[in-house]
Amino acid sequence: NLAVPSSISYFWNLGSVLGACLGVQIVSGLLLIMNYINFSALSFDYSIILYQELSMGWFLHNIHMNGASCFFFFMFIHLWRGMYFGGYLNLFTWWSGVVLLLFNMVVAFMGYVLPWGQMSYWGTTVITGLLSVVPYFGDSILNYVWGGFTVGPSTLTRFMALHFLIPFIMVFTVFMHFIFLHNKGSSNPLGVPEEGGKTQFYPLFAVKDVWTFFGLLALLLFLVFIAPNALGDAENYNEANFLVTPLHIQPEWYFLFAYAILRSIPNKLGGVLALVFSVMIFFFFPLSSTKFKSCSFSLKHRVLFWCFISCFIFLTILGAMPMEAPYILCGQIFSVLYFFIIFMFLL
Repeated sequence: NLAVPSSISYFWNLGSVLGACLGVQIVSGLLLIMNYINFSALSFDYSIILYQELSMGWFLHNIHMNGASCFFFFMFIHLWRGMYFGGYLNLFTWWSGVVLLLFNMVVAFMGYVLPWGQMSYWGTTVITGLLSVVPYFGDSILNYVWGGFTVGPSTLTRFMALHFLIPFIMVFTVFMHFIFLHNKGSSNPLGVPEEGGKTQFYPLFAVKDVWTFFGLLALLLFLVFIAPNALGDAENYNEANFLVTPLHIQPEWYFLFAYAILRSIPNKLGGVLALVFSVMIFFFFPLSSTKFKSCSFSLKHRVLFWCFISCFIFLTILGAMPMEAPYILCGQIFSVLYFFIIFMFLL
């Protein structure tokens, strides 16, 4: 029965929620893969058959699709909680968490192409095309990823294999994350040692975990039954057509902040570097020179934190907008602010 700080709030239950999300995604994914054909000529048709004809197929489809959104939603909040309360000071726990975020992004991106819808095809074409900026070997790497000279059946096979395998690597990384966390112990809202103020995990925090599981279940069921397509793109219910480009290509909502940064920079190489650094920058948080373990005791860091959250939200909104005035200029301003705020936060 682990002793934990008595002052921690429901924000510290998000790790358990994320574990439940990962479990839901793996189980629903295994059930879906039994009725999926990774061949471009049939993938879209079988996705529709699975949704309309298979018993409870619509439920599996909706819970897997919306489960990914829930996974990212709670993962972002978990990350922000670590920023606010100094979770990044636990070096290996923080780094393993950022690795899990990267794995989740890769898995979600590769899963996005599998329905072989119009937005899946063109989104994959645009994002994988960024590999061509790698000096000397870019075109060779891109052709290997595609399995040819364009996104096609070989791409689908490669992405299907990785989409299936990487979640099991994530499970191993989650166990490492737990080990690092339990070796050092949880942080707390006060940011100070609470050796004398700890309490047993059971029953108080176990009951809080149960309540957060009910919250996750309620959110998932709402999305599945009431608003299954609220977070998706209607264009993806059209079969992929390499002859017709959608008027506006955009990824899923959880990639929009990085997508807005990517397209805010006219230079292709510069945009790719900014895109990669927008996520990789979280690895540098343990190098922060701040003396405060919690933003609660630093007005500067508290203001910067909420400015960062606002900037992230604005970039997400701008990423869904067409490439035209005034969204281009706004995207460039908030992209600069995104990195500036993080830089100031680390000082």
